[in-house]
Amino acid sequence: MTTCAALIGVCNDRATAAGCNFEMQGEGRVAAVIDARSFRLDDDREVKLAGIEVADRVKAAATLSALLVGRDVSLRGNDDTPDRYGRQPAYAYLAGSETPVQSELLRQGFALVSPAIADRDCAAALMAAEAEARTARSGTWATSTVIKNAESPGDILAGIGRFAVVEGRVLSVRQAGSMTYLNFGRNWTQDFAATISKRIVPVFEAAGLAPKSLENRRIRVRGWVEARRGPRIELLRVGQIEVLGGN
Repeated sequence: MTTCAALIGVCNDRATAAGCNFEMQGEGRVAAVIDARSFRLDDDREVKLAGIEVADRVKAAATLSALLVGRDVSLRGNDDTPDRYGRQPAYAYLAGSETPVQSELLRQGFALVSPAIADRDCAAALMAAEAEARTARSGTWATSTVIKNAESPGDILAGIGRFAVVEGRVLSVRQAGSMTYLNFGRNWTQDFAATISKRIVPVFEAAGLAPKSLENRRIRVRGWVEARRGPRIELLRVGQIEVLGGN
């Protein structure tokens, strides 16, 4: 019997296709790449690649240009409402391909999975593509600065307002008012913490990620860095947390 180990590329393509196989939202020919994750079709529609955050803008834009310009693409997604810049968010597929362009950017290490993906199967498929790049140390993963160390709050705070991936051990879980804090340090005014609003804690509990169960666990969180005394990342979706190990 042929296994996925023997056909890992084929199996990954099938998994990605199954994970992000949303409804068709249209198709067209790519006229130009606008930036690292958006492009314009020949009918002047502008499309923003959904599900990713850019890790290396220059190389991501160059890769998109090489992949897309002059090529026919189909657009898929679960919401085609334009963003405030008029761009249609979508998963873009080259003609004849079952794998979204997003996966290629992730596998080459030029993008990171966004926590904004609501569909769990799609999120899992894209996370697998990101993990390939991380394991192979491809693209931006070739350096040790992609994942921020939770024990270095100054380094995290330097990226205020930016998307970041932070890894470390949760030293304590505390409730303060309507917010639950996953504390990665002992000084709450300076150290890094991830926060979960009380109203969405049940969502995390239903996914087997009750905040208290994360105490003394090593986890990886992703999101946008805010400064609230120390650096913070607010957790709004289950996909923002990866549990990496035991106590």
